[in-house]
Amino acid sequence: MKAIKKVDPKAEVKAEAPPPKPKKKALIVIIAASLLLSASIAGGWFFFMRDTGQKAEVKREVAKPPVFVPLESFTVNLQTEEDDQYLQIAMTVQVADAAQVDVIKLNMPQIRSRLLLLLSSKKASEIASTEGKKTLTKEIIEQIKLPFSEKGTPQNVSGVFFTSFIIQ
Repeated sequence: MKAIKKVDPKAEVKAEAPPPKPKKKALIVIIAASLLLSASIAGGWFFFMRDTGQKAEVKREVAKPPVFVPLESFTVNLQTEEDDQYLQIAMTVQVADAAQVDVIKLNMPQIRSRLLLLLSSKKASEIASTEGKKTLTKEIIEQIKLPFSEKGTPQNVSGVFFTSFIIQ
């Protein structure tokens, strides 16, 4: 004969029961820790990103209007390549301030002499292109910047602008 197993109804219920819920203390600790972490992050952000009420003074120089000195036009013979050619050029010089204008005007004979020597040393093919004109501009600035006396200070010239440029 077969043995009949006695089944305990309570035992089956225990086996099918869901797992026990986490303890309330552990849940409270996790929630408290996350709130503390969030508060710390918010406090740090507020501390480092807040406006202290003191506006940082930004020192910006107001752009000064440009100061220009127009030069009388130059007419020079260029170095010969094929035929005799000449250059007729007019330009305006940009300087730092009105004091530089006075210095330039007082020493205009020296400036004109320097520029005549520079311009007459050029060939038409050297200065006809845009790149040649840019190079000439740099050379003119260098010549004007040179001190007018042996131990003098250089001029503060920031640009040269051609107002007329004719090669013939």
